[in-house]
Amino acid sequence: MDKTNKTEFQRTFLIEALPEPLTRASRHLQFFDNYIAETRMRLRSIRDPETKIWTHILQQRFPANGEDVSCLKIAEIYLNEREYERFQLFEGNEIRKNRYFHEFDRKSFAFDVYLGDLWGVNIARVEFDNADAMKPFEPPPFAVFEVTNDPFFLGDNLVFKKFADVQAEVAIIGAASSVSEMPDE
Repeated sequence: MDKTNKTEFQRTFLIEALPEPLTRASRHLQFFDNYIAETRMRLRSIRDPETKIWTHILQQRFPANGEDVSCLKIAEIYLNEREYERFQLFEGNEIRKNRYFHEFDRKSFAFDVYLGDLWGVNIARVEFDNADAMKPFEPPPFAVFEVTNDPFFLGDNLVFKKFADVQAEVAIIGAASSVSEMPDE
């Protein structure tokens, strides 16, 4: 058994805004993800605005099964301040987001509200114990599109995008989903 990483099973949805009762003022964490060029690694800093406590993690993420990004292998090393300072040279390709947590229909969701160049992008993620548990899950009513297996919406791709790029991708998804939903004639 490999104990150097964990496996996450997740489904991912674009949402227009935080669902009620959440607001931008609700309790959240601040994420600063710096992607290290030409690797599968990122330097993640998490700040709790209430306690002002920082957590620093060197993280590697990759699909567990080829191109299926609904199942990710994740390896993490927690860094102290001194170690983190050594890795700061990799900062630059950064995504900032606020993460909110809320339970909906007995499932815990993480809601990411992106900041900076990606302001306007909002994503909801729900995790599962295994791949079989993901299949019967019905998308929540606040989901606009499911993007679970669309690598466009992975952080290491989004780090190089602006909101207009995401809008263009959403238009493509929207056109494809309305074509596939049309009844056969």
